[in-house]
Amino acid sequence: MTAPTLDLLCIGNAIVDILAQVSHETLTALGSPLGSMTLIDADQAASIEAKITPEQIMGGGSAANTAVVAARLGARVGYLGKVADDEAGLGYARDIAAQKLFYPSAPVRNADRPTARCIILVTPDGQRTMHTYLGICTEFGPEDVDQAAVSAAAVTYMEGYLFDKDRAQAAFILAAETAHKAGRRVALTLSDTFCVARHHAAFRALVAGHIDILFANEAEICALYETEDFDAAATQAGRDAALVVLTRSEKGAVILSNGEKLVVPTEPVKVVDTTGAGDAFAAGFLAGLAKGRSLEACGRLGNEAAGAIITRMGARPAAAFALKA
Repeated sequence: MTAPTLDLLCIGNAIVDILAQVSHETLTALGSPLGSMTLIDADQAASIEAKITPEQIMGGGSAANTAVVAARLGARVGYLGKVADDEAGLGYARDIAAQKLFYPSAPVRNADRPTARCIILVTPDGQRTMHTYLGICTEFGPEDVDQAAVSAAAVTYMEGYLFDKDRAQAAFILAAETAHKAGRRVALTLSDTFCVARHHAAFRALVAGHIDILFANEAEICALYETEDFDAAATQAGRDAALVVLTRSEKGAVILSNGEKLVVPTEPVKVVDTTGAGDAFAAGFLAGLAKGRSLEACGRLGNEAAGAIITRMGARPAAAFALKA
């Protein structure tokens, strides 16, 4: 087995994020459950955008956010995500390159669908409710998996949000099989309870058959194992994956490995916007893992990275982001 040239390769929906602060009344009027992620079409996206005042427009997507934070923590990181050669897609590609990420995914010329966008509505309590138009992301398939990049990465990390289409599910399997053939590890973040519910059987099969490192929050892991008992869900996850990392907001993180359970507490911070908290946690954890840190130290770094993200608007770190893996 050759030494990896990337610590981490992230695969996910390449999405332009549009962030706006809104009242709970506005959210209710839109009919959106607080903290949810709803898939919308182009007309719905235009309707919502007409009702808000964007505060930030930036490159986003769950796995991309993880990639950016991990790179800022000193990891060698690559990213795979599908964009069109429209203004948004070309801007997205430039942004990824500016973050010092290896990005072999070329924008698709003459695409039938535009680059994806996610309208993120942040309420005064810091909760984010997302409305996502996936555009060309829905066409991600096995041909978009750069197998050389997967083989070169110590860990390939995939986001559950991308798992909606059959072709994307086939791409996940190909990436996992390619990574394992090269002697590498595969990580998955469940991303969203609604996403898990839509493809429950497929997620269960993926986790049990192909995943070495599983990330989820409390609600997601309970959704995966169809129980309201967190401990029962965590125990089952520990049987399915070699390393399970579960976030519980202010309760910190729970890590399960080799039959052992670690609880890593977190420090309280003033929450401004929870967008990207889980993404940043995974970045911190995986960056620590790449540096050979203990699982407890990886959990602490994940908590610190998430804490730094939620004290400001947006899912990307500030210029003064100073954490080190």
